[in-house]
Amino acid sequence: MPLTCHADIERRIPHKGRMCLLERVVDWSSDGLHAQSEGHVAADHPLRANDRLDAVHGIEYAAQAMAVHGGLLAEEAGADGPPRQGYLTSVRGVQFAVGRLDDLPGAIDVKVQRLSGDELNILYRFSLWHDGRELLSGRASVMLDASGASA
Repeated sequence: MPLTCHADIERRIPHKGRMCLLERVVDWSSDGLHAQSEGHVAADHPLRANDRLDAVHGIEYAAQAMAVHGGLLAEEAGADGPPRQGYLTSVRGVQFAVGRLDDLPGAIDVKVQRLSGDELNILYRFSLWHDGRELLSGRASVMLDASGASA
């Protein structure tokens, strides 16, 4: 089930307004999620500095895709209330093929794949793509808010 409304994505992550960077979810499953965004070229992008959006900010796009994925999984499992807060605790093996994102016209694809996890910790592989070219990739560990865990 794709999400094509920005509000549907915003409802599943802590970031609101312009800091909600994803525009649509193309596809998702229990194993991962594929989202897209075109806002990386905006002159008023909230992460833009020195008249550019550096590729390192692609990690934030991936983190938001992980949060949306977690929210969708929680809903599918019948969770009540807002999704649990997740905290990026580690980013490893990041490889950059570009230095910036704002000079890439059209959509960027954000893909996350859940590699392993339990009630408190999740490991994802992530990658950003543009026009069939991988821009960056790596792995990220997410720790879920322990206060939301069931006993």
